[in-house]
Amino acid sequence: MKTVARAALIAVPFVSMLTACGGGGDGGSGSNSGTTGNGTLQVSMTDAPSCGFDHVFVTVNKVRVNTSSSAGDNDAGWTDITMASPQKIDLLTLTNGVLADLGRAPLPAGQYQQIRLVLAANQGNTPANSVVVTGTTTEQPLDTPSATQSGFKIIQPFTVQPNTLVDLVLDFNACKSIVQRGNGTFSLKPVVTAIPMVVSGSITGNVATAQAGAQVFAEQNGQVVRGTVADGNGQFVLSPLVQSSTNGTYDVVIVDNQVPTGHATGIIRSVPVTATQTTTISTAGAPFTLPTSATSTAAGTTTPAAQASLRALQTIGSASYEITSTNANLDTGAYSLALPAAAPLVGTYGTPLPITLQSITAVAGKYSIQATSAAGVTQNTPVNVSSANQSGIDFNF
Repeated sequence: MKTVARAALIAVPFVSMLTACGGGGDGGSGSNSGTTGNGTLQVSMTDAPSCGFDHVFVTVNKVRVNTSSSAGDNDAGWTDITMASPQKIDLLTLTNGVLADLGRAPLPAGQYQQIRLVLAANQGNTPANSVVVTGTTTEQPLDTPSATQSGFKIIQPFTVQPNTLVDLVLDFNACKSIVQRGNGTFSLKPVVTAIPMVVSGSITGNVATAQAGAQVFAEQNGQVVRGTVADGNGQFVLSPLVQSSTNGTYDVVIVDNQVPTGHATGIIRSVPVTATQTTTISTAGAPFTLPTSATSTAAGTTTPAAQASLRALQTIGSASYEITSTNANLDTGAYSLALPAAAPLVGTYGTPLPITLQSITAVAGKYSIQATSAAGVTQNTPVNVSSANQSGIDFNF
């Protein structure tokens, strides 16, 4: 695997690991936009934080692109970009702007709608896709049946112009993608998005070194767009992010929910992003320093057949912010979320730095647990963990 730290719009030269071959039907020609000739598609991968794992390995076989968002496996319009040899990637090394280059290949000019990421199948004693649970050293196989057959489907329109490079980043959210079974094994329920680098920038900042390892999210309307982990010096980089002129500003949420003691949550609202530039929200000389906080848990069960995902949201004024998330156990429906008990600190982006953060005591320990079934049905239950753990927060679908 090859990883590089790369700024938006900068194409890093490397020996191509991909070769293009036409898919079914028209062999992958672009849409009827009147363009002719080839451009170049470069594909990279990055990751958000992962919960409870030291390593998350996936082995990439190929990337497929199609001109139609509804195209099936054998329909026309596919171009297959096949790895010269499968690449095993540890997703948890891809934080703070580090990208794994999957390669580049020529692609007919035109409009594309669908991307699929195809993984290798687990075979023999060395799994192609696996996890290493924190505190252990053994690779446990990660079940990925759909990925090995037709690939993970990603809908992201992008245009390839003749004689130009399209730089596309696949954001593989390992934390939201791994699901445990009742027998302790793990499956992959992929959460993958695609981000065109041509319209992207980044957000960077620092937390105090005592909060190294804190998870940092860029959110919009309570949904995580990108995530990373503060490094050993407390620095974090959220990249790539689509520019604000296209996609709006971002809320940066800093979460240190270590058990039993972490730190209060920090929220910086309305952070702008400009393409090819970096927005700094704090520095090493003046980092965000959040007070310590007890960490409590909110736990319960969901209907196992629902294959539910769960989020803890904290509402401040009219806005909600995702603090943490997990997937319910596929067989038992059990889940547990670790949550700071202290009041969050909130500020709004502005210059000059530093940004002032204010403690919002009225919402200390107060969250809404949101469960969403695989069918898209959503339920919400309020919970208060300011003084103790809460259990029996159950959802029936």
